[in-house]
Amino acid sequence: MKHGEKLSFEEIYEQNKKRIHYHINKLGIQGSKEDYYQEGLFVLWNAYEKYDPDKGALSTYFNYAIRNRLIDIIRKRTRDQYNDDLYSHEERVRMDHGNRYCRNSQVIPDSANIFIKDTSLWLQVKSQLTEKQWKWVEGFIIQDMSVKDIAQQENVSTEAVKSWGKQVRKKLRDEKFKEVVQEYSLD
Repeated sequence: MKHGEKLSFEEIYEQNKKRIHYHINKLGIQGSKEDYYQEGLFVLWNAYEKYDPDKGALSTYFNYAIRNRLIDIIRKRTRDQYNDDLYSHEERVRMDHGNRYCRNSQVIPDSANIFIKDTSLWLQVKSQLTEKQWKWVEGFIIQDMSVKDIAQQENVSTEAVKSWGKQVRKKLRDEKFKEVVQEYSLD
């Protein structure tokens, strides 16, 4: 080869294909190594096209370009996985706690670990609700039943039970209702 003559990409590839594998192994990449190899090959080609001999050695440039691109991919995939996991968790919480029909995004706390010692407080709450609204509170909050189970037990549609729950939530947000319960709890 004469001085200043550029090697073909095929020759560059044959000389540097192990370089991609080296960086994949050095970064501890597991799983879909073929995807990373393809990306490394693409970076090798881009680096070959953009290389300026006045700025340094070709091998150094290849190492820099391949390593940094693989790190970028690892970061992106990690971030995407984190976001997917976070979204999945939020959806599970929303579905498991009956919040799929709430307009606000607040999560109702899991009532499975809540123990109410003062049943007279529940009686005060019950006195402020209709019979159907109380059935929703008793089934959904106290007994941790699903809307579907309450509907089957009461022989009504799930939409009816959801409506009861919506009415209860509205009352629970009402200031007068809060004052009545607050007065009772201070006695």
